[in-house]
Amino acid sequence: MALGLSKQRLIINGVFHASDSQDPIARAIEDQGVKASEALPQALALLPRDEVPLRSFDSVGIAALRALLCDSQTAHSPSTTPLEVHAQKSIATLIEDLSLQDHGLVMVMGKGGVGKTTIAAALALGLLAKGKTVQLSTTDPAAHLAQTLVQEVPGLRVSRIDPKVETQRYIDKMMASKAALSADEKALLLEDLQSPCTEEVAVFHAFSHTVAQARHGFVVLDTAPTGHSLLLMDAAGAYHRQILSTYQQTGGGALSLITPLMRMQDRDYTKIILVTLPESTPVSQAAALQEDLRRAKIEPYAWVLNRSVLAAHPSDPLLRARLQGELAQIRRIEAGLSSNLFAIAFQPEPPVGLHALRSLLAQ
Repeated sequence: MALGLSKQRLIINGVFHASDSQDPIARAIEDQGVKASEALPQALALLPRDEVPLRSFDSVGIAALRALLCDSQTAHSPSTTPLEVHAQKSIATLIEDLSLQDHGLVMVMGKGGVGKTTIAAALALGLLAKGKTVQLSTTDPAAHLAQTLVQEVPGLRVSRIDPKVETQRYIDKMMASKAALSADEKALLLEDLQSPCTEEVAVFHAFSHTVAQARHGFVVLDTAPTGHSLLLMDAAGAYHRQILSTYQQTGGGALSLITPLMRMQDRDYTKIILVTLPESTPVSQAAALQEDLRRAKIEPYAWVLNRSVLAAHPSDPLLRARLQGELAQIRRIEAGLSSNLFAIAFQPEPPVGLHALRSLLAQ
C-alpha cells in the first residue's frame, strides 16, 4: 500500500475441512487453519480473498498444477490399496543414540518453518533427562527458544548468539585493548570497527566459543533458518584455511591445531540434524542444504521428518489419500539422502511448553 500498489488480493492455499468429525488429527488441522485465518493482520483481512482447498496430491509438476485450476475437489474415499507398513524411528530413539556420548555439539538445521526450534528444545530436554550437561543455544535472529520453552528449566542453560550484542561486545573489547591511543586515533578505530565486516567477525567468535563448549557437555544449537547458518560455515572454513596457511608459512612442525571447522567435520564431536517436513519442496530444500554441508566436508548425522501425518494414523479420507505422497518422500529420503531417518507425528496442539515438548519424547 505504501508503494501505491492498491490492487491486491489474498490467496490462502491448502485450506482443509475435515470430513471425518471423529478424527482428532483432521479436526486439529482444520482448527489450526481457522485460527490462523482469524489472526490475520487487519491489512490482510480486509483484502478480497480466494481460498485454494487442500488436495490429495502435492502441487508439484505440470499435471498437479493444472489440477489446481479445477473448481471442484474430487471426493476422497479410503484407498483400497493398504498403506505400506513403515516402521519410523522416534525422536526418543534419536536421543538414546546421542546420549551414548557424554558430550558433543548437536546442530539442528533446516529451512524456516520446519520446526527446528521445537526439535532442538526437545533434544535438549531429552539429553538433560538422561543426566547430561546441556546448553541450548540459538543463532536464530527471531530468538524463538524462549517462546517454545515458555519457562526456565532447572539445569538447562539457554543462550543466544545475538549479532548486535556480539558486535558491540567485540567493539568494546577492541577499544579497551587500545586504551593507549589518542582520542583521534580511537575515533578512527571506532569508525573502522563499525563496518559490516565487524559483525561477521564478532558472530564468528561467539559461534566458535559455543562450538568449543561442547568439549565439556552437550551443546544443542538451534541454527538460523536463512543463509546465516551457511555464512557461519563459510567463516569457519576461511578461518581454517587462514590458520593452516599461517602455520605452514612460519615453518610449524607437526600439525596440532584444531579449528572450529575441524570440530564440525568430526562426526564423533558434531552431530548435524536436518529437519524437514514430509513434502516435496521441504525435502528438496533439505537435500540442497545437505549438499552445501558436504562441500564443506560436513556429513549430517540424521534427518528428522517433522509433523508426519502418517505417524499420527489419521482416518479422514483426504488425509489418508495424501499419505501416499508422504510415503513417497520417506522412500526418497531413505533411497539416497539419509539412512538415519526419524519421524515426529503431527501434534493436535502445537508443542509449546515443557509438558508438550516432553510428550514428544514419549512417542
